[in-house]
Amino acid sequence: MSMTFPPSELSDGRLDLSLGDVEDAALSRSVGRETVQGVSSSDGPDATPGTGAEALAQRYGAVLSDLDGVVYAGPSAIPGASEALEKLGAIGVALAYVTNNASRSSAEVAAHLRALGLPATAEQVFGSALAGAELLAGRVPAGATVLVTGSAVLARHVAEQGLIPVTTADPLPDAVIQGFEPTLGWKDLAEAAFAVAGGAVWVATNTDMSFPQERGIAPGNGTLVAAVSAATGRAPVVAGKPEAQLFMTAANHLGVQEALVVGDRLDTDILGGNRAGMATALVLTGVDTAENALAAVTDQRPMYLFSDLGQLHQPYPDITERDGVYTSGGSRANVEDGVVIMGGARENVDTWRAGCAAWWAASPRQYTASLPPLRFLDEE
Repeated sequence: MSMTFPPSELSDGRLDLSLGDVEDAALSRSVGRETVQGVSSSDGPDATPGTGAEALAQRYGAVLSDLDGVVYAGPSAIPGASEALEKLGAIGVALAYVTNNASRSSAEVAAHLRALGLPATAEQVFGSALAGAELLAGRVPAGATVLVTGSAVLARHVAEQGLIPVTTADPLPDAVIQGFEPTLGWKDLAEAAFAVAGGAVWVATNTDMSFPQERGIAPGNGTLVAAVSAATGRAPVVAGKPEAQLFMTAANHLGVQEALVVGDRLDTDILGGNRAGMATALVLTGVDTAENALAAVTDQRPMYLFSDLGQLHQPYPDITERDGVYTSGGSRANVEDGVVIMGGARENVDTWRAGCAAWWAASPRQYTASLPPLRFLDEE
């Protein structure tokens, strides 16, 4: 979960898309005739051509993958994830892992992934600490002083940008960057508040309100950012999901123009990928379900729907439309009187692909997540 700030404060203006832009991009990708997802009309010569035998991943220069719920769940790798990710290199597609974690180094995250049997090097891991430091470097001059309210990893990334990390707001620093570190206390937050109130540029690596621990759910960086915000009446610029900067940082370092963002959460992975103007895929091995995807607000709708990462290496079916009936694979769907009627097995991802296409076409601008009534013909 992330805290919400006014749209104009969320990210660097060079990268941020307005809500209307994000919605328009999502609309064109999810229900337009010429889309990456492949919704097309079966009438007329300009219908989107079939994908043939091309694996979906081959359309992109890189796959930017989330971690928990996509490549691992708890203490174990998700079945088939390692094999699917290993195969990307063989087809010339780069792999990167994107995470909001700002306290662990890329080497530490990569070591954890390798311990689970997943392919990973430090160079393939991009966290919100690096994204935040790069975002900040675009807003202050070289040599600017930066109060680092966060980990040693964050301080190192700030220094690598040619900025000067400091630990106090006296004298007033040029900027504040705030990221999670479990030993942070009141005095650290007070220094950050003094600097922010004094007019310093303020960047937050991420605004995740909580994260799971062995004993339960613990407060995340978002709660610490919220404390400074409450004290100062200001909001930070944010680098991590669901903002665009983290994804842009990964793509820029990989040197790719076209990337596919793969995640299990609509409100962070998919929204962030959409804001970055990238293709997005929701994989149904983590938090969000096919029902959640169908019910999603416009700017959280994914371009693709996967049952698992193995589908990176399969052709993605064209989703065709004729007389209001949408077809994906052997499944079909249409909307009548606000009810989504699906022909196909409930457990078949193609049924949900068709259902999403039909509902999103019927409800192109949706501002509140709401699941319409569903009817499965195969269950009658």
